[in-house]
Amino acid sequence: MDRSTIKNHSIQITTDSVTLEGNLSLPQQDPIGVVVFVHGSGSSRHSPRNRYVAQVLQEGRLATLLFDLLTAEEEQVDLVTRHLRFDIDLLARRTVGAVEWLRQQTLAQNLPVGLFGASTGAAAALIAAANRPQAVQAVVSRGGRPDLAGPALRQVRCPVLLIVGGLDTVVIDLNRQALDQLPPEVEKKLVIVPGASHLFEEPGTLDQAAELARDWFQNHLARVRAGQRTQ
Repeated sequence: MDRSTIKNHSIQITTDSVTLEGNLSLPQQDPIGVVVFVHGSGSSRHSPRNRYVAQVLQEGRLATLLFDLLTAEEEQVDLVTRHLRFDIDLLARRTVGAVEWLRQQTLAQNLPVGLFGASTGAAAALIAAANRPQAVQAVVSRGGRPDLAGPALRQVRCPVLLIVGGLDTVVIDLNRQALDQLPPEVEKKLVIVPGASHLFEEPGTLDQAAELARDWFQNHLARVRAGQRTQ
């Protein structure tokens, strides 16, 4: 896709008594849906891995919203204390705030919403999906800790894809446990990418994860989009 066909917007989300910085990117050609990125421990909207995945999604006609879960001041504190990045309830509240913000924007309010979570952000994404079942239509976790979503896993109603690196053995087990906690009626899948470690730094592994995420979102968000148009 010609990158000139992607319209980028610097945005601010006011939620949870703070203002968060973000970037909303919209394909000009009839987007299928919009994917909110929920980054992991110590990361931000500038994460090179998430930005790469976002580009793959955009080329698949999916809009993307990358935003900071913490303010600049909170990030400075967290660099020392490292406690906010593991405050899953805080991160989930802010993810819900981003979803609610999207629903109020003329550019994206009619697009089905998916959540892409990494590391601890995966737990926040799943809690947000459980709290907003009418607003979130699909979730993908990459190298995530969905187990940290706890009891909220049983409340998730949308399709969930868990992607884990084959070398990330401890996280594989935690993802299997989380998969079992998701309701049996929910479409759910665990995919292990061979040769990938936790951050998918090995050649070609992030490409595989991005393509898996793109296909999952395209499939499930397109169904919702089609249903909207026939109503």
